[in-house]
Amino acid sequence: MKYFWFSVLIVALLIPFFAGGQITTDPKIPVAGEKVTITFDSSKETRLGYFTGDLYAHTGVGIEGKGDWQNVVGGANSWGKNDVQPKLTNKGDGIYELEIAPDINTFYSVGDAEKVINMSFVFRSADATEQTSNLSVTVYQEGLVVEITEPVSNSIFMKNQSVSISAHASAEADLKLYLNETVLAQTTGQTITTTHSFSESGNYLLIAEAGANDEIQRDSVSVFVREEAVEATLPENCRKGINYPTDTSATLVLFAPYKEFVFVTGDFNNWELQNEYQMKKDGDYFWLEIPDLEKGKEYAFQYLIDGEIRVADPYSEKILDPWNDQYINSETYPGLISYPENKAEGIVSVLHPGQDEYQWQVADFQVPEKQKLVIYELLIRDFTEQHTFKAVREKLDYLEDLNINVLELMPVNEFEGNSSWGYNPSFYFAPDKYYGPKNELKKLVDECHKRGIAVVIDMVLNHSYGQSPFVQMYMDNWTVTEENPWYNVESNFANENLRWGYDFNHEADAVKELVDSINSFWMTEYKVDGFRFDFTKGFSNTPFPSSSWGSEYDAARIANLKRMAGEIWNRKHDALVIFEHLSDNPEEKELADFGILLWGIMHDSYRDAGRGNTGASDLSWGVYDSRNWDEPNLVTYAESHDEERIMVDLLKSGFIEGDYNVRQLPTALNRMELNSVFMLPLPGPKMIWQFGERGYDVSINDFGGRLSEKPSRWEYLGDENRTDLFRVMAQLNYLKQTYEEFSPENFEYNLNGQLRWYRLTSNGNHVFAVGNFGIQATTATITFPETGEWFEFFSQTSVDVENATQNLALQPGEYKLYSTRKLLKTDVITDTEEVKLGQKHLKIFPNPANSEVTIVSEKPFSQFEIYSLTGKLVQQVNVANKNRVKIAVDNFTPGVYFIHAFQNDTRITEKLIVF
Repeated sequence: MKYFWFSVLIVALLIPFFAGGQITTDPKIPVAGEKVTITFDSSKETRLGYFTGDLYAHTGVGIEGKGDWQNVVGGANSWGKNDVQPKLTNKGDGIYELEIAPDINTFYSVGDAEKVINMSFVFRSADATEQTSNLSVTVYQEGLVVEITEPVSNSIFMKNQSVSISAHASAEADLKLYLNETVLAQTTGQTITTTHSFSESGNYLLIAEAGANDEIQRDSVSVFVREEAVEATLPENCRKGINYPTDTSATLVLFAPYKEFVFVTGDFNNWELQNEYQMKKDGDYFWLEIPDLEKGKEYAFQYLIDGEIRVADPYSEKILDPWNDQYINSETYPGLISYPENKAEGIVSVLHPGQDEYQWQVADFQVPEKQKLVIYELLIRDFTEQHTFKAVREKLDYLEDLNINVLELMPVNEFEGNSSWGYNPSFYFAPDKYYGPKNELKKLVDECHKRGIAVVIDMVLNHSYGQSPFVQMYMDNWTVTEENPWYNVESNFANENLRWGYDFNHEADAVKELVDSINSFWMTEYKVDGFRFDFTKGFSNTPFPSSSWGSEYDAARIANLKRMAGEIWNRKHDALVIFEHLSDNPEEKELADFGILLWGIMHDSYRDAGRGNTGASDLSWGVYDSRNWDEPNLVTYAESHDEERIMVDLLKSGFIEGDYNVRQLPTALNRMELNSVFMLPLPGPKMIWQFGERGYDVSINDFGGRLSEKPSRWEYLGDENRTDLFRVMAQLNYLKQTYEEFSPENFEYNLNGQLRWYRLTSNGNHVFAVGNFGIQATTATITFPETGEWFEFFSQTSVDVENATQNLALQPGEYKLYSTRKLLKTDVITDTEEVKLGQKHLKIFPNPANSEVTIVSEKPFSQFEIYSLTGKLVQQVNVANKNRVKIAVDNFTPGVYFIHAFQNDTRITEKLIVF
């Protein structure tokens, strides 16, 4: 669902931005020793947007010799403190005022010997979650000052256009206006105005001069005079965005209906307006070829549309962000180029001609069968402390041991801010740099494919937020205009709980083309195996009233979604298409029967089943045939990123009966095992939320709220009870993918009440599971599908069933998994008696360890074998008659390992914990 998190950091306020039309002052020329009234027009501010609530000022001054942001009102750490920061007066219609009185020096407590050169402001909402960019106003000292008030610097005009030019002086003076060094007008007074028509294109300098009492002061602004846009046919084979016809050139293509002209500024032209960098026009398209670039070099650039709108290319594969890049360190993103300070405003694009292509090791990965899918949903930000693609790749041993076969990544394309769930997308073709370089994502996908793991990415195509160029190109007071090719002016949902950001118009051809481009790009460029689409109930314009959650049958929505899925399969026939739809069943059935996988939330039922509440925990809705679906395309899950962690509820409110207490950790973890036995093996795809396999018990609301960063708790793997849960889930995942019984021809089940069971049958082989979901022991009468020898998987024992009907005694939370053929476990180490912990003649230290361990014994070693928890050989070390050996474990995935130490014909096994 639609949640996101912004980290509001005060140091982010140190980035200077030209105030433009956002701020005006009275008097027009602020003087340090005088009062001044600041007027702020929120509709013209690019980051906050049109605002009507309470605004507060985080404000300080620039002092000559000391720098900006000195003498911050309320103190340097006053951010968000409404009792010490000044509140602006709301004048209505997005306009606010702040009076700096009795004068600037006094208001900011400036010393007598100090010289103020500017005032800096960041205006913020009362709860400090929304803020402007850093806005700066020049401050003058006493004496003669002149300032050009019209036009603003960097204005763009047409040839022969009549332009008004004005200047204002702080006192009566002889005033002159110059074009370069040619006098345009002169007068005596405080204000001078004239008009001028430019006959030639190019850059010009307008100068205002004031003279009085033998003193002369000047002010200047640069303006640009442009030519008409050249009409020219878009070159063949050029797609929207950045194209590279050669290793030393780029062709930029911008789709911008209703726009008149577009300039490109960037590192290649020193960020200056030049007529040769005005884009050519072909109908609704603007394009420009940029030659003479250096092969392999990155260049930042930006579009200036109609002289007013500065945006990055919406199809950028890499962007630079003036607000957030400074918090991305070199370990996360080595060699990240710097933002072009004082040259650009807002986000800029990066083009990179002649870049080296990633060399894929797996080019023809086959996606696993749908019935066998075990999906692992993962938020890169919280999976590791490093929050990088690389760190996830380095922990794939762990996920491989869990036997998952689909890795589902929460949104990885650029989103607003750094620390986020990612459902606030801004750029759809660029991996978010907070997770590392794009090739690290490719390496992650490649390595997953080498291990038989498909990769699905979470894609948010219901909405965007205000940083998206698709939004910014067509806005009025932060409302999208009817000219916008991609967005609805208003959402089709009257229910405000279903409205996020700006709503895509999925009926529009431009949106259909964009959606297909996004999906095709990620499957081609990053070889992802499919998508989990967020809030697909929003993919139509059908109006829903305020009382509705949009779940009613919507034929237009179904048509849009089937069209999109069909286009995906045209490009990759086995791509996984997963919807977070959660609508009424008739619509979900139609989509499922079409081949689409749909999220099936079962959180409340599995939570209550785990708690021991047998009367309110029917699990049958998690089986596709209970919904009357023809295809097993239900992705059942007990947890996703959206829900409270079930372990938290078990430990808080689990049922208690005598000595049986679900609120105790070992018991709660056993109940999680029981839940897993009655979810993972059932027919159809299943999903695990990250760390559910460890019994993660950090509340979704801890550490600052549901959207805040959460600890990964890798140290949990040192807890044997949590490791048992991991092993049970890993074994069940293995069974699902290995034995045809778990993709059954026939199945029966009773998933309600205290005693629950299911039977799976395929090709004459049977599986029969039973479990006691109550909190009391019970003796149940069960019926095996047939008589004969049956094998119990977890105990690896067998039973001869002479009579199909049997009485079975089960303790609370106990479960059995029987089969007519022996199902093999994945673990190599299954006999706990092998593990001879604490033997005096063998010592491993430190243990737990994170870099290196030392192994010491009285007898010399000949060889070591190190196995993961599920029996995979991780490392083999041969030694020659040494009593003391050091082994590096810094590259090991955190977890539990078993070290086999060989001494002649003797093998000793010890447990090692790596964190």
